[in-house]
Amino acid sequence: MQEIYFGSNKEVISFCDYLFANTKKVDLHWQTDEKWGNRLQINYELTDDTQADAVAKSLADVYVKHRLAKTTAGLVETVYYYTNRDEIDQIVELTQWLFNGEDNDSRQVCQDLNMKAFLQELFRTNITGKQTIHYDSIVQFRMQDFKGTLIELIGLAIDEFKREEEHQAFINMLREYITKKESIYRIVHVLQGKTFTFFKSNGEKFTNLELKQLMQSDPLYIVGLDAHEANLAPLVAMAPRKIYIYGDYPSEPKTLTIINIFQERVEFLPFQQFPFPNRLKK
Repeated sequence: MQEIYFGSNKEVISFCDYLFANTKKVDLHWQTDEKWGNRLQINYELTDDTQADAVAKSLADVYVKHRLAKTTAGLVETVYYYTNRDEIDQIVELTQWLFNGEDNDSRQVCQDLNMKAFLQELFRTNITGKQTIHYDSIVQFRMQDFKGTLIELIGLAIDEFKREEEHQAFINMLREYITKKESIYRIVHVLQGKTFTFFKSNGEKFTNLELKQLMQSDPLYIVGLDAHEANLAPLVAMAPRKIYIYGDYPSEPKTLTIINIFQERVEFLPFQQFPFPNRLKK
C-alpha cells in the first residue's frame, strides 16, 4: 500500500485520470486530509515494478500538465533574463515542443536529452519503497537535477527562437523586396521535385541558362540570396504576380517557404492539374 498526498485538487484529479489510463488494475481510495489536503491510498505491493512505473509516470504526467510551463517561464526570466512576455511565451512553447519530442525535428535538436524519461525516473526514484509520498515535497525539494537539465533544454529552445527570429526577418525582407520589384514574368508555373522546375505562361520550360541569366541580372545579394540557389532565387528574381505550384506535397518545406514569402500570389494545385503535361515528355 502507498499513500500519496496532493495539495491541489486539480492535480489530484489529473493524477487519478492518468493512473487509470496508465494501468488497468487500480485499487485506489481518495480522502481529504485537513492538514495535507488530498490523500490517495493505492493498494499494491511496493515490489510490483509495473504498478510503481504506472504511479511514477502518472506523477510525471501531472507535473508536465500543471507545473512545467510555469517552471519553464520562471527559469527563462531568472536564468536567461528575458522580460518580454511574448518572447517568454514563445520560448516556453518551444521548450515544451522539445520536451515532448514527438517529431524528428524536435528529437534532432534535443539529441541525447530525453526529458520525459528523465522526469519519470526522478519520480520513480522518489517513490520506490516508500509508503507515504508528498507530491508537493518532491516538486519543491527533489527537482534540482531535473531543473538543471531543463535549463539546458531551455537554452536549446532559445537557440531555436533566435533562428526563427532570424528566419522571419529574412522572410519579411524578401516580402518587402518583391513588393517593390517590377515583375519580369506575370505568371510562372512551378513543378515540385528535388529542385523546382519552372515554366512560362505559354508552357515553355525555363532553361538553366535563362534562370542563371535572370538571377545574375538581379542584385540578389542585397537580400542574402545566392545566385546559385535553385528554388527560391529564380522566383525572387522574376517576382511574378502569380505563381502556380503543382505537386502532391503542400507541406513540403521549399513550397511552404515560397507560400510564406509570396503569400496571396501563390496557388498550390494537385500535380494532375498541371496545364502543360505534354511538355513533361520532352
